[in-house]
Amino acid sequence: MREIRNFSIIAHIDHGKSTLADCFIRACKGLEDRQMTSQVLDNMDIERERGITIKAQTASLLHQDAAGRQLRLNLIDTPGHADFSYEVSRSLAACEGALLVVDAAQGVQAQTVANSYKAVSQGLEIIPVLNKIDLPAADVDRAAAQIRDIIGIDTDGLLLCSAKSGSGVGELLDAIGERIPPPAGDATGRLRALVVDSWFDAYAGVVVLLRIVDGSLNKGDKISFMSGGTSRIADVVGRFTPKATPCERLAAGEVGYVVAGIKDLAQARVGDTVTLASAAAADPLPGFQRMRPQLYASFYPTESDRFPQLREAFERLRLNDSALEVEPESSPALGQGLRCGFLGMLHMEIVQERLSREHDVESLITAPSVTHEVELSSGAIEMIYTPSQLPTPDRIKEIREPIADTTVLVPDSMIGAVIQLCVARRGVQTGIEQTGNQALMRWRLPLAELVTGFVGELLAATHGYASLDYELAGYNPADIVRLDILVNGDRVEPLAVLVVRAQAEKRGRDLAERLVQAIPRQQFEIPVQAAIGGKIIARKTVKALRKNVLAKCYGGDVTRKRKLLERQKRGKKRMRMIGSVELPQEAFLSVLGSGGGDDG
Repeated sequence: MREIRNFSIIAHIDHGKSTLADCFIRACKGLEDRQMTSQVLDNMDIERERGITIKAQTASLLHQDAAGRQLRLNLIDTPGHADFSYEVSRSLAACEGALLVVDAAQGVQAQTVANSYKAVSQGLEIIPVLNKIDLPAADVDRAAAQIRDIIGIDTDGLLLCSAKSGSGVGELLDAIGERIPPPAGDATGRLRALVVDSWFDAYAGVVVLLRIVDGSLNKGDKISFMSGGTSRIADVVGRFTPKATPCERLAAGEVGYVVAGIKDLAQARVGDTVTLASAAAADPLPGFQRMRPQLYASFYPTESDRFPQLREAFERLRLNDSALEVEPESSPALGQGLRCGFLGMLHMEIVQERLSREHDVESLITAPSVTHEVELSSGAIEMIYTPSQLPTPDRIKEIREPIADTTVLVPDSMIGAVIQLCVARRGVQTGIEQTGNQALMRWRLPLAELVTGFVGELLAATHGYASLDYELAGYNPADIVRLDILVNGDRVEPLAVLVVRAQAEKRGRDLAERLVQAIPRQQFEIPVQAAIGGKIIARKTVKALRKNVLAKCYGGDVTRKRKLLERQKRGKKRMRMIGSVELPQEAFLSVLGSGGGDDG
């Protein structure tokens, strides 16, 4: 155990985590030169194209330090985006130390702060590293001052490197051996291993990534999952180097994988403790808090007969994405569909893209919405996912909306633009710190405001210089109302939305305007109204198609023309009373669709 070092690389998006991991793999000869690719730990095509890490990956490397010791370095690469912070937390739980990588040109960003706080709270040894020092815009002194002042980490042991050129990587590997402590645990005790991650492999079944805390795991051992009580034979035990390499034994302190003929991911739950069936440990390890979806959207097939393919595609996606929640839903307008829970907007985009690319399933997606907490007059608490679930007003004591603690890092010249935007989005400022020409602003914002175009507006207002991080901070009371849409006097259930009362009129006008443009004209006028309860707050009208009843009147008495027009008017009024309006699917999508604008 004295020769093992478990560490993560944490940083903001695009600060060079995956490239630095490539350098480590190359320097430790984890792969041959012909097997090396850029971003070797990013397995998904989407990860390579977007230049982001979505799934945390591992590599077990051998390194001989300056003192001649042969060390086993277990590297866990982590995502940088706020939506995938649950992957970061899981990775850090398997480590004793972390490399905090900061771009020498961009300096400290919002995710740098968030991830470093996660590492500090878990008691990890943090090594600050400045990457990209070979860039013309690199400012080492400024970046070092930001690490010291904004994050509060001592920069006396600051290391400099360039992952692109490979300079400084050897010193970095030596520093990992010297400054990160070896893992603690009982090497001779009963097996206790933490399930850090699990995913489905088409050939092997479920692959379980483990951090061995106590004892050891041998190939052929009968293992047991403590929370579920499932027992299986460990058919394959191995390490990622970073390619899967089978071995006979994983000892205390190591990070490796096990394949045990498991077919269902629910049997290998992340955060569970693995022990030996014949000599079970007394107490499980502290696990992870389950991530709750923050955002919900409904997916419908573009053709109704393709629903089975959509359902099967989501079942496959869930095999490798434990944070994705899926449940069936049906709509009178769009037919059968699935209501899905996501961690954030990027998570939803990634799922949507994987759905199309990996499973060749095209789908219609409704605008994202957040969950609300409702306290009833009886004192009971209900979670509301759709407007149709909202109880009647006489049963409601209080409605609460989800609130996010948001950190915005921005040049101090743009503080005014950020304040203006956040106040317009119902934000409350909770703090501001200025360091050099950077300002770290803390806001408490409703999650509903964050998920409807906030990031795009923030980047536009700050010319792309701002960086953002957020985490859910509970639920706050809010004046939330159900906004209904009426077409020709009939309530259209699928178009109902939950909004803040102060924004209800603006939102009602916007929805009515979009619907009027999408509904085909009829022989009679069609009123489109937005209502709260029985009160109409907005109205637009679809004009009637009109036949020219005066076409045959060449001159003549004006009273005859008036009589014909009056008769036409009475006929249209009678048609409107007995006529029904069937909304086309395009009309629903113009209101429900995620492409309907930021307010949608």
